[in-house]
Amino acid sequence: MNELAEVLKLRFKLLRLVREFFWSKNFIEVETPAIVPSPGMEPNLNPFEVSVFDENGRKFKAGLITSPEYAMKKLLAIGFKNIFQICKCFRNNEPFGGLHNPEFTMIEWYRVNKDYKALMRDVENLFLFLLNKSHNQIFNFQFSIFNKKQKSETQNPNPGNQQTTTLDYQGRAIDVSLPWERMSVCEAFRKYAKINLEKNLDKESLEKQAKKKGYIISKSDSFSDIFFKIFLTEIEPKLGQNKPTFIYDYPAQMAALSRLKKSDSRFAERFELYIAGIEIANAFSELTDAAEQLQRLKKEAKERRAAGKRVFPIDKEFITAVEKMPECAGIALGLDRLFMILLDIKDINDIIPFPASNIFK
Repeated sequence: MNELAEVLKLRFKLLRLVREFFWSKNFIEVETPAIVPSPGMEPNLNPFEVSVFDENGRKFKAGLITSPEYAMKKLLAIGFKNIFQICKCFRNNEPFGGLHNPEFTMIEWYRVNKDYKALMRDVENLFLFLLNKSHNQIFNFQFSIFNKKQKSETQNPNPGNQQTTTLDYQGRAIDVSLPWERMSVCEAFRKYAKINLEKNLDKESLEKQAKKKGYIISKSDSFSDIFFKIFLTEIEPKLGQNKPTFIYDYPAQMAALSRLKKSDSRFAERFELYIAGIEIANAFSELTDAAEQLQRLKKEAKERRAAGKRVFPIDKEFITAVEKMPECAGIALGLDRLFMILLDIKDINDIIPFPASNIFK
């Protein structure tokens, strides 16, 4: 086999192992639509817009999902409990390569009667399950494909069923032993950006801090815009370099679909996982207040309209589902990026079968 075939062979094995992990935990695998009338309202995402025609030629405006979240929550509302889905998601205006592709593979799963902390443990266990179930193939692949010095079986650091606790990614040894690092967003801002975020949770205060650092802030920039200018420049590249890192408790302005902390409503029960500076997953303790959810979607619609982006209709069935959902936690994890980390691959184009950069030459 050539190099691409070897990569894809391992990718397909890892996909099978992901399913085996969740089946072993008694999760139900589900399916939901990829073409929907309301693909999402996130201000920073650009759904693909499509038209659907019925047999009489009637035209319906629609979009390709940016995640299966809305539909999966509708399943929770009718009685499903622990569920997962592996599917294709679509985001327009994305780079062709690096860490992005307009079409990518995501796994999303939900746990009923659990919060976001339970999902952190799920991610840790899933990663180590994949690493140890396929370690020998990964080891041999890395040394044969990338022209590294071939090692004998006795030199393999994990020749049997021993638990692997170190992963090499792009020349860096990452300690993946449990537990992984857990750092609040406030701790990250204090450590890497030297900003006390708790005292700067409004736009005006954070803007002053950003300007002191030399950032250019426009009048149209929101709190989130300013937050990310600092976060993406000074914090994100440093996360998960020596050990995978969960960044948790985001400011309430960035709660998205997560519930606010009962102990401190200035923050939301949301986390993201970083490995080697790469965002792998985004998770929430899910919001179950339908009225609050409706208000957030209206706010996001307003932000999209102000940015000149298409505003999709609010999914009323989703709002109804939120009201009927049990207490739960959900997570979206990018499998392409996860496999890149496991196989020591730098560019997403080298881990997916037909990247956009090849299709749209």
